[in-house]
Amino acid sequence: MSGKRFAVSYNAFNRAILTVLAMGPSLSWVDVGDDDIDVRMGWAFRSRIPRSSITSVQADDDRVWGWGVHGWGGRWLVNGSSSGIVRIELDPTVPSKVVGPFGVSLRTLRISVDDRDALIAALGGVTDA
Repeated sequence: MSGKRFAVSYNAFNRAILTVLAMGPSLSWVDVGDDDIDVRMGWAFRSRIPRSSITSVQADDDRVWGWGVHGWGGRWLVNGSSSGIVRIELDPTVPSKVVGPFGVSLRTLRISVDDRDALIAALGGVTDA
């Protein structure tokens, strides 16, 4: 995929733990291409999101109660940190894989990235900067 890669952000503790669990920085990213974005967190989450399905992109400062890959009902949090989270709303939903081969319909993705404003800008959202 051509385009720009954004690193998933991790705090020091989660970087160590999630690396051991094969969900660390070398296996986790957001690749932004012309037609879609590819989101990965190791073996635990993967999604190819058509840009045409993105209805909104914004900074998300809501409280985070966990790290790794969590979700239910189409809303998924993919993070190694409590900061730098971007919320991406989708319509129609996008088929995605969690915890290996299990399929879900993704409606909302919350993902922590090192450069939140740059990802939001790359996806056409409005940044605080």
